[in-house]
Amino acid sequence: MPQIIYISITSIFYILACTLIIRTLWLARPLGKQGKKALVAALAAGLLFHAGALYHSLHSDAGLNLALTSAASLVSWTIILLYTLALIRYPIENLGLGILPITLVCLVSQLLWPSLHALPIQNSMAQASHITVSLLAYALLSLAAAQSCVVMVQEYKLRHKHPGGFMHALPPVQLMEKLMVQLVAIGFVLLTFTVISGLFFSQEIFGKPFKITHHNLLSIMAWLVYGSFLLGRWRFGWRGKIAIRWVLIGSALLVLGYLGTKFVVEIVLNR
Repeated sequence: MPQIIYISITSIFYILACTLIIRTLWLARPLGKQGKKALVAALAAGLLFHAGALYHSLHSDAGLNLALTSAASLVSWTIILLYTLALIRYPIENLGLGILPITLVCLVSQLLWPSLHALPIQNSMAQASHITVSLLAYALLSLAAAQSCVVMVQEYKLRHKHPGGFMHALPPVQLMEKLMVQLVAIGFVLLTFTVISGLFFSQEIFGKPFKITHHNLLSIMAWLVYGSFLLGRWRFGWRGKIAIRWVLIGSALLVLGYLGTKFVVEIVLNR
């Protein structure tokens, strides 16, 4: 099946999922059991066809194609997968309005601006583990950033005494903030593994010794930011604006470190 067919069908299912979430917020009431099942089904179908589109873009004779648009689509697929799994247990339907439109942009970009930046496959457990864990770390911390934006809106509404409207469709702000911290904590553990493996096992993973790059430096800075936030949360009880600010700064550093670096190298410098 051509890649454009995979992307078109994927987009239809993701747009359907967005429509279900928007309807819930518009009616200012929870999605309900049947509505959640429909949302999960739409996301699962979208993930399946999204995987087909990824196979076309990631596979190359030179190795794993991790060019900008392919990498962005792969990260977004991982985010949607974790979001769908978490949705089965937690009331986080609203996060879809933050991550699904971005995923659609990544899909279209993958089709309109295909490029090749191959990573030679080493067929090693170290390489597979590093790539898998780094994807999970980026996905979880991206979900935490989306969750922090929802918490920010909730707190703003409550501070200005506007708790009506779509607020009735959202869980309590305390629960939303707790989930945000849990996502950061798990993502931080995975990011720690990613940073350590990249520092000390670069030869085994990438076939070349470690060297300081913008990607590595920004990733380490993000790790320090998330670690400082978790320490501040545990030691000083940081919450509200302070917590949101730390999470968003860490997320911005991660985006700059991975996709931002790829954009500069592949698009601006054309290398």
